[in-house]
Amino acid sequence: MDNVAIVVRDLDTALAFFVALGLELEDRASIEGAWADETVGLAGVRSEIAMVRTPDGTGRVELTEYHHPPAGEEVGAAPPNTAGLHRIMFAVDDIDATVERLRPHGAELLGRVANYQGVFRLCYLRGPAGIIVALAERIG
Repeated sequence: MDNVAIVVRDLDTALAFFVALGLELEDRASIEGAWADETVGLAGVRSEIAMVRTPDGTGRVELTEYHHPPAGEEVGAAPPNTAGLHRIMFAVDDIDATVERLRPHGAELLGRVANYQGVFRLCYLRGPAGIIVALAERIG
């Protein structure tokens, strides 16, 4: 897999969130032209993307803000069992510190940090554009 793309309404806000999560900015670019229109199946595409990668370099997330045509409806407060993209999960070293670091960027826990069979501490939180981000901290 090369990357997961997320459409956001405010690229700077979303980028700040994912950088606070620990991802690193790889590149930022404006996207437009016939090739973009053909690729995504929309006319007159003008967007800006930021590609962020995990610190170990094994995963990337593309954040996309559409200037034209404007983005459709936001996922918003859809529950975690909504059909479609469910969530994106990241392994973290300290789940409590990560949640606290993300709160100023609008992160809200959907439940609480749970212990899974003494092996993982897990949680879901809502991030930019309503996307659900899951965190996993291996115990021991």
